[in-house]
Amino acid sequence: MYLTHITTEGERWDQLATRYYGDPLQYERIVAANPHVPLATTLPGGLTLSVPVIEQQDLSEELPPWLR
Repeated sequence: MYLTHITTEGERWDQLATRYYGDPLQYERIVAANPHVPLATTLPGGLTLSVPVIEQQDLSEELPPWLR
């Protein structure tokens, strides 16, 4: 399952990960779901991105126990 996100000029992958997952290091999930988008420091406005929906359990399993 995916959410759709339309970028605004200057957004970054890590900002999107923070917005949707609460963790900027989870940006790779969004990058992997959008192979049609060139990897760049900032994103142009108007791109349609797919943001994978993850189960809370999936995310917490990747965190160290003291951050769960």
